[in-house]
Amino acid sequence: MDRREIAALLAYIGRLDPRTIRTDQGEARDQLAQWHELLGDVPMATPQGWDARVAARQHIRTSPYQILPADVARPWETYRRDRLARHTDPTPSADPDDQAAWTAELVGTRRAVAAGTAQPAQARAITSGRGGVDPRLEVRLRQIGSCIPPAARAALAPYRPARAARELAVALGQPDALSVRCEWCQAQPGEPCRRRRIGPDDGVRATAPRATPHPGRLDLAAQQIQPTEQQAQQPAMS
Repeated sequence: MDRREIAALLAYIGRLDPRTIRTDQGEARDQLAQWHELLGDVPMATPQGWDARVAARQHIRTSPYQILPADVARPWETYRRDRLARHTDPTPSADPDDQAAWTAELVGTRRAVAAGTAQPAQARAITSGRGGVDPRLEVRLRQIGSCIPPAARAALAPYRPARAARELAVALGQPDALSVRCEWCQAQPGEPCRRRRIGPDDGVRATAPRATPHPGRLDLAAQQIQPTEQQAQQPAMS
């Protein structure tokens, strides 16, 4: 805001809270200089929803204390942080080999978003809650079988043994134990079984995930797939 906009803001605030009005010319000049010094980088309004008058009115409505420049600056900083948090840097149109132009375009976009003169650019999702999975993604997944390459899956196996054991069982045609709830450790479907650490007083001190499921969970999963297999083997009725 320039000095004229600051003067207009102070006049607006004075109509809502007469305590801020300075009748002495010297005090009014000092007040204007102080507010301009502290709010010079805060815009009066932006096309994307910010308005300093709204912030001032909100403070006067909700606080019994006389308004200060910080009561306008704080909402502005919150507004800027929120916009930047919702912004994902788009790929600049500048030549990637021109580092200065590339960086300048990124910085310029961020400043425009923070200043409220441009909308935050959000990353495009590969899936949609309404439309489902992108057909191109479905085709690609059918081609490769998984979104994780086999080499990466093998490298990750030592760090997630329960998942690796589950994938191996499914690949060998064995029951998927993690598809059912474990009656022993109460692990929910999709979660690995957990082993109990017993203390000297025979109390459970802690639990830790198991690399393999409990035998009872395997039996329960096998029992559940048997009816499905039997139905698949029955001849279709004419």
